[in-house]
Amino acid sequence: MELTYGHLISLFITISIVIGSGMYSARTVKSAEGYSLGGRSSGVILVAGGIAGTVIGGGATVGTAQMAFSMGLSAWWFTLGSGIGFIIMGIFYARPLRNTGLETIPQYLVLNYGKTAGPLASIISSIGILFSAVASCLPGIQIIAAIFNITPWAAAGILMLLVTSYVFFGGMKSAGVSGILKMIIIWITLLAAGITAFFALRDTPNFQMIFPDFPWFSLFGNGIWAALGNLFSLIVGIICTQTYIQAIFSATDSRTAAVGAFVAAFIVIPVGLPSIAIGIFMHATHPEILPILVLPSYLLQYQPAWLGGIGLAGILLSLVGSIAGLSLGIGTMISKDICAELLQIKTGTTILWINRLTILFVMFIASFIAIINLKSQVLLWNYMSMALRGGGVFLPLTLAIFSPGRLTKGWAVFSMILSTVVSIAASVIFHLSIDPLFIGITVSAVVIMLGVVLKKQEENESNWTHKI
Repeated sequence: MELTYGHLISLFITISIVIGSGMYSARTVKSAEGYSLGGRSSGVILVAGGIAGTVIGGGATVGTAQMAFSMGLSAWWFTLGSGIGFIIMGIFYARPLRNTGLETIPQYLVLNYGKTAGPLASIISSIGILFSAVASCLPGIQIIAAIFNITPWAAAGILMLLVTSYVFFGGMKSAGVSGILKMIIIWITLLAAGITAFFALRDTPNFQMIFPDFPWFSLFGNGIWAALGNLFSLIVGIICTQTYIQAIFSATDSRTAAVGAFVAAFIVIPVGLPSIAIGIFMHATHPEILPILVLPSYLLQYQPAWLGGIGLAGILLSLVGSIAGLSLGIGTMISKDICAELLQIKTGTTILWINRLTILFVMFIASFIAIINLKSQVLLWNYMSMALRGGGVFLPLTLAIFSPGRLTKGWAVFSMILSTVVSIAASVIFHLSIDPLFIGITVSAVVIMLGVVLKKQEENESNWTHKI
């Protein structure tokens, strides 16, 4: 990956404008709540920018092109499934969650299931979200290392510096402002690149022989159950992710929160298609290329220098924004649900700095995991992340929203612990081929049904005793 001066100039100018805008917006952030929620003053655009700016990271751009290079259209499931998840969030979850006036998902669980549920949910969600950060660190480190011909550790240092500039000072406000600008850049550059790739593919000799309709142009090219499993894990994971719910909490009111989720969905869904066209084109013309570098290589080789540099900047910003938003979600849960509630740290300035320092720690851990797994598939980390964060939290959270009081505190906490432990054991220890999300959800459902039945039985016995 060799960059001309034209590439470098447009790349640095684009990154400077986007990150500079985010840092400029940070000047109004003075409190812990202002940092994590932007003062609850976000309109539809900022809510959508915070959500889309986080989800469109390594998986939605580089990871989609990487998978399309090998599997074709089935790589679309990440952005398509994410958009469906945001639509479901806007219809069913955004309004009741925003009306609570809270800051984190664990706080909502504490209201329904007691204090133990809060730190537990924070730890479970943080582990899952960390793996999503790894998914954006993987391509980020490799792209920076390839551009500047440096070691992965040096590239990780540059990536951490960019993430720090993106979100460290302004939190949700910076993430929202930078997310909007980043999305404009990605939409324009990827659309232009995708169109040229599409027309180049159309003129490819023996196209049908190289790319038969199945599996290359089927959403189920990787298998129906695999596709539906990925879709389900995305929906569950999105609804249980602090970063996206945090954007909902930052809205001025519940209607703004719901509309922001819908706008984010319609931004996210089409983004994967240009990356897919580019991935398929590069498979036809450069089958020897390292798959994770498919998208940036195409931008540098097949686009004008100024547009290629802007596009490469957009990819880097998508990775930076995703890592920043996910790290902010973990930082908010650690500072609010563990430090403030469990350790009784109440000083606003202290909470603010705990949040910021947690972001730095998360970035370091995610970069370390990425470096020792540089050859792994980006989307595999995203799907595993969704499974871990959703398996233990999704059903208790959904029950708390739509049927509060149905499940006792003890059974709720037990379902969260057991489903998470079983999911991790099935994947890491026993290496089962079954999606860990399905295992976690099944265990959680069994425990919850048992708890609901026993609670109902106790209530019936109590009513019978009272009548006697």
